[in-house]
Amino acid sequence: MTFRHRLRRDWPLLVMVLPVVVLLGVFHYFPTLGNVIAFQDYSPYAGIRGSEFIGFGNFQRMFAEPAFWKAVANTVSITAVQLAFFFPIPIALALLLNSVLSSKLRNLIQGVVYLPHFFSWVLVVSLFQQMIGGAGLLAQTLRDHGHQAIDLMTKPDTFILLVTAQAVWKDAGWGMIVFLAALSTISPELYESAAADGANRWRRLWHITLPGLRPVIVLLLILRLGDALTVGFEQFILQRSAVGGGAAEVLDTYVYYQGLLVGDFGYGAAAGLFKGVVGLVLVLVANRFAHMVGEQGVYSKS
Repeated sequence: MTFRHRLRRDWPLLVMVLPVVVLLGVFHYFPTLGNVIAFQDYSPYAGIRGSEFIGFGNFQRMFAEPAFWKAVANTVSITAVQLAFFFPIPIALALLLNSVLSSKLRNLIQGVVYLPHFFSWVLVVSLFQQMIGGAGLLAQTLRDHGHQAIDLMTKPDTFILLVTAQAVWKDAGWGMIVFLAALSTISPELYESAAADGANRWRRLWHITLPGLRPVIVLLLILRLGDALTVGFEQFILQRSAVGGGAAEVLDTYVYYQGLLVGDFGYGAAAGLFKGVVGLVLVLVANRFAHMVGEQGVYSKS
């Protein structure tokens, strides 16, 4: 089929997605041209054309800064913990919820688990403060029973577990929706045939459900690796003063404090560009690995 025939056939779909393409182009792709300031001693008064070009000077200064590598180490550590503990939870929730026979109960649980996704990080951090903070429910209960109160919101050693728990509570329901949609595409006839052949529940889970979910799991894992150096800004900046920069400084907050807040925009752009390049490399490597194990990944092989 020629390009003209495909265009004539699919023009309603193209018109439908055109506003989204325009929005992405104007507010996402076009602003990336401003990354050129990462190679300049940029001054907002002189502009891009009037600022001095310094090549890789910002990157050299950034790579020589111990605080930058501390932020990278914190970011990678948090990403690794969240991949290990947060990523499997939506899958488990989807499998459990899919096994609930009552549709009314399933919809109720789905709504309750999904609701925190719409809460702002300010509200999420405030709720955790009221539960496990120094004046929260846990500390007050310990005091009432004659024990020493603890404040889990101000402990740098357990901060990585705290932010992971917050992310699980807030966004596990969102991920669960994606896997529930993937489960709905698995043919019930496969389960019926397996049950007729004597396969128990665990056998059906291992040989039918998980292979059916594998393409979605691989796709989301690749996308998560692309965001490996993006663990969030608002969640960490809200709690940075409580635990200190040593535990809560990630690349997003580093760009803000070391670049934007002091007006060193070229340096901040260099840190942001480094994060983007690393994310791109991780996506390409992970997608290549997905092709090696027989999955399509984010894009298919040419």
